[in-house]
Amino acid sequence: MDYFIVVITTVTGLYFHWWIYVRIKRWMDRDLALSHAGESAEKRAYMLERLREAQAKRIKRSDLPAWLQEAAEHYRE
Repeated sequence: MDYFIVVITTVTGLYFHWWIYVRIKRWMDRDLALSHAGESAEKRAYMLERLREAQAKRIKRSDLPAWLQEAAEHYRE
């Protein structure tokens, strides 16, 4: 019974750490996209859409800042 408790606790802890890591990555990516938008609500929506596009294209996280910067430069009001 002791091994069962250890296994369940370990698996639960690993899952929680994975889940929080994924959430933090999403928050950081979202904040990065919004940092290029400024105060404009339209540009914020545009940048979030570009972030979804980058995720769909599987842009590497190391290339994401430059990709989003380029997308922000192409924004037309």
